Amino acid sequence: MKTVLFVCVHNAGRSQMAEAFVNKFAADHDYPIRGLSAGTEAGERVNPLAAQVMAEIGISLDGQKPKQLTQAMADHADRIITMGCGVDATSCPARIHLSEDWGLDDPAGQSLEKVREIRDQIRTRVEGLIADIMLPKGRTER
Repeated sequence: MKTVLFVCVHNAGRSQMAEAFVNKFAADHDYPIRGLSAGTEAGERVNPLAAQVMAEIGISLDGQKPKQLTQAMADHADRIITMGCGVDATSCPARIHLSEDWGLDDPAGQSLEKVREIRDQIRTRVEGLIADIMLPKGRTER
């Protein structure tokens, strides 16, 4: 089982959506991958617009809560991806080795249409990430 950890500052929007997409696609296709997410300064609740745009496509964020990033989370992840939210050493309690940064806009304070756009960008990136993880090294798709 591969674990992908999505890290954001508040773990209220982008990282929650990415976690949900990974877990939905893994469940739908029986992929040995799981998504987790955490924040360097975890917020109090999931962004309501993020939950709304995910519900629009049949993925619920009900019951999800922002989680504080810990060193143990980072240590147990196979890949760590920041969401483009300025995660740096001064705000990060765990010594994380970043796989990559997706450079996505923060949905906080954005319009519903913009949050939908961010959701769709995350979906596309997660689909590529899963394809990369599931494709054996040295092989390419035809």
